[in-house]
Amino acid sequence: MTSADSSVTASATRPALIGWRNAVFAAFFISGLGLASWMSRVPAVRDGLGLDTAQVGLLIFGLSAGSVIGLLIAAGQLARLGVRRAMLVSVSMSATGLLLMGAGVSLVPSAPFVFAALAVFGVGMGSLDVMMNVEGAAAERAIGRTLMPLMHACFSLGTVVGALGGAATSALHISVFWHLLVMAVLILGTIVVAVRFLPVGVDLTATTDAPRLAWRERLQGSLAVWRDRKLLLIGVIVLGMTFAEGSANDWLALASVDGHGFSNTDGAIVFGVFVAAMTVGRVIGGPVLDRFGRVVVLRACAGIGIAGLVLFILAPNAPLVFVGTVLWGIGASLGFPVGMSAAADDSKNAAARVSAVAIIGYFAFLVGPPVLGLLGETWGILNALYLVLVLMVLAGLAAPAARPHAA
Repeated sequence: MTSADSSVTASATRPALIGWRNAVFAAFFISGLGLASWMSRVPAVRDGLGLDTAQVGLLIFGLSAGSVIGLLIAAGQLARLGVRRAMLVSVSMSATGLLLMGAGVSLVPSAPFVFAALAVFGVGMGSLDVMMNVEGAAAERAIGRTLMPLMHACFSLGTVVGALGGAATSALHISVFWHLLVMAVLILGTIVVAVRFLPVGVDLTATTDAPRLAWRERLQGSLAVWRDRKLLLIGVIVLGMTFAEGSANDWLALASVDGHGFSNTDGAIVFGVFVAAMTVGRVIGGPVLDRFGRVVVLRACAGIGIAGLVLFILAPNAPLVFVGTVLWGIGASLGFPVGMSAAADDSKNAAARVSAVAIIGYFAFLVGPPVLGLLGETWGILNALYLVLVLMVLAGLAAPAARPHAA
């Protein structure tokens, strides 16, 4: 625990700490809600703009690129603005991006306009991702309980609600504009209330009381971790599992429509089933990991995810599509959280190690959508998913790298 965290714990009452925790829960929830609201309407966006599969992949690249930019600028935003104003700015950008996306689909249809809107939305979501994880870790230390798995489950719960909202608006033939307008107002209003419960006046980005190193030394330390073979294998785990999660976020609804003949509404429902399975996997993941260990659980997740992908791709009927989707979601649920924990096992250069693995994960989100789109345009979107299958196999083979040092 840092001195900042100690001061927070010493001065804060229990209701204040609970309010802090709930504010972080809310940030995770609206992050998932905003993301799923867009993703559940991808088939409608494709139809409204008249795009092919490859063009949809390039469109989604705007979101991925914006998210990486947000990841890179988040620390500077926190330092300059403080956590409350930084979160407000990030969520305001996300809400603006959602509103512009809806306008670019329903009011003035324009693929370049939607691409730019997705980039704005991505910058807001990417920076919020960093901020809420920093706040979550600080709140966890101040409260003295393990809370991060539940925080990530709140993100997954937000994606469930967002997917259900997308399915409902599609079934009711509500335009993408009005749907995303309501979501933009909802997430902005939520964060305006939530940030009032975040503490101010402490440096929550600090992770140690050691004196600051010169920037050249910090850069050398950050680059040195990339020569760690075990860390790179952990990166393989995160790459495979993140690719499996991200490909479902971007392509599952469309794959259900184009590959299995579902309606746009049913495609959104399939996506909702996936994120619900992810949520369940993350809620029960903590006790399962404590009982069986990382390596066993990661191998099991890889096996379950592989089985689910094969079943989804080859399913001859709708019930088996849903079964495959559930297995796919459970299989992909724990790879990223476990990878982050494994990267942080070595206290020396822990921040640099975690950052390196996070960059690998974001690489999957950045490169995955356009790659699958190009493959899907040539061989069909279902066949393109075999690439995800290969990466999940590699993740399962790399699972021993996540074994804790004490073991």
